[in-house]
Amino acid sequence: MSVLKLISSGAIACAIALCMIAAPRGPNAVADAASAHTASGALLGGVNIGSVGRTSTLGEADRELALARALHAKLVRLAVPWSVMEPVAANKLEPQALGYVDRVVTDAQAVGIRVIMMVASTPCWASSAPQALARRCRAGREAPANAWPPIRSADYAAFCAYLTQRYDSSLAALEIWNEPDEVNEAYLAGPSKPAAYAALLRAAYPAIKRADPSVAVLAGSLVGSNGAFLRALYAAGIKGSYDGLAVHYYHLTLASLRSIHEVQIANGDSAPLWLDEFGWSSCWPRRRIEQEQACVTAQTQAQNITSTFRALSSAPYVAAMVLYKLQDSSAEDFGVVSASGAHKPAFGALARALASPFGGVSPVTLSLRRRSSRVIASGSGPVGDFMRLEAFLGGVLRYRALFTLDRFNRYSLALPSVLGTSGLRVRVYQYWFGAGRDAQKSI
Repeated sequence: MSVLKLISSGAIACAIALCMIAAPRGPNAVADAASAHTASGALLGGVNIGSVGRTSTLGEADRELALARALHAKLVRLAVPWSVMEPVAANKLEPQALGYVDRVVTDAQAVGIRVIMMVASTPCWASSAPQALARRCRAGREAPANAWPPIRSADYAAFCAYLTQRYDSSLAALEIWNEPDEVNEAYLAGPSKPAAYAALLRAAYPAIKRADPSVAVLAGSLVGSNGAFLRALYAAGIKGSYDGLAVHYYHLTLASLRSIHEVQIANGDSAPLWLDEFGWSSCWPRRRIEQEQACVTAQTQAQNITSTFRALSSAPYVAAMVLYKLQDSSAEDFGVVSASGAHKPAFGALARALASPFGGVSPVTLSLRRRSSRVIASGSGPVGDFMRLEAFLGGVLRYRALFTLDRFNRYSLALPSVLGTSGLRVRVYQYWFGAGRDAQKSI
C-alpha cells in the first residue's frame, strides 16, 4: 500500500493504491507485541531442498544434506508428492521414490537435521478431477488432475499417516498441501477450495497424531496475507486440526507476517507461524521478474537473507524460517548454490544466519537535496516492510508518506513543493523496528 498525506491547517491530501497486505497499525508493532521468542524454544532455521521426483537419486540426497549441514540448517523442507509416491493405487509405494525419501531422512538424522514433508498432488486413481481431465491423467506424469483434491480425504490421510509412522521422530512436521489459496490453482483446483482444504486437514490431523503425536501438523501453506482465505478456513472449521500455520511470503515478508498474525489474533488463533517458503532470486540483470518476484543481484539476495533472519529472530509468533531454496535450476535463481554447484554470496549469508541469527540489520539511511522547488528525500532501508517518512516544518508535522522500497532496498521521494526547500526536518523509519530506529536530516 502506498499512502501520501499532506498535513496543513486547511486540508489533507491523500493518495492510496490498494495492496494485498494490510497497512501497518502503528510503528514498532513487533516490539510492542512481545519481547521474547516462542515459548516452545528458539527459532528453527533451514532450507528447502526440492521435491521427490521420479528420477531422484540417492547421490542427490547425499549432496543436498551435506550442503544443508554446511549451512548449519536445523530443518530441511522436502516436497513429497503423493502422486509420485503412490502412483497407481493405495499402499503401492513407488520403490525409487521411497528409497530417495528414506535416504534424505537417514542423511538428515545423521547430522541432527529434521525434515518438514510437504504432501500434495493427488494421484490419478484418487483425483476428483472432472472426467475430461481424469481421462488425460497418467501415473508417472504430471497432469492437471493432480491438482484436484482426492475423492476420499481418508486416502490422503492414510498416506500422511504412513509417512509419519515410517519416519516418526525424524519429522519436524507434515505440511498439509501446498498453497491452496494460489489463484492459478496450480496446487489445489476445483470448487469450494476452503471447504475442500478443510476436509483434507480434518482427515489428516487425527491420522497423523495416531501415528505419532509428537509430529507437528502444519495447516495453511498460504501465499495470501490479507487473511481472506484464512478466515474462510476458520469458517470451514479448521481449528483444532493443526499445530502451526505455514506461510509462503516472498514480497514484504515482515509486513505479511504481521498482517496474517493480526488475522489470527482477531480469530483467537495462537498457533505459531512457520515461514517455510521465502526468498529472492538473483536473476538481475538477466531478467527483471522471475516466478512473479522482482529479480535482485546476488549481493542483494545475500543482504536480504541476513536482514530477514535477524529481524525475525525475536518475533515471538514465528516458530521456523525455511529459505527457498538450496540450489538454482535452469528455470529459477532462488538458490544459495548455483545450478553448476558454485556457492553464491547467499550461501555464506545463510550459513551465518542459521549459525547465529541475532544481530543488527542494515540501518535506514536518509539524504536530502534540493531540486528546483522541491526537496528530494532518498536513501535505503532493511528489506521486508513498509517505510514511513515524516516531514516537520517549524517543529510541526506537515507531511507523511507510507511507501515501499525498490528491489534494491532504496527509495527516492519528492516532497510537495508547498513545503518549501528550507527549515525542514525529515525522518524515515521501517514499521517493523519503529521510530526508535529512524534516520533524521534537516535542510
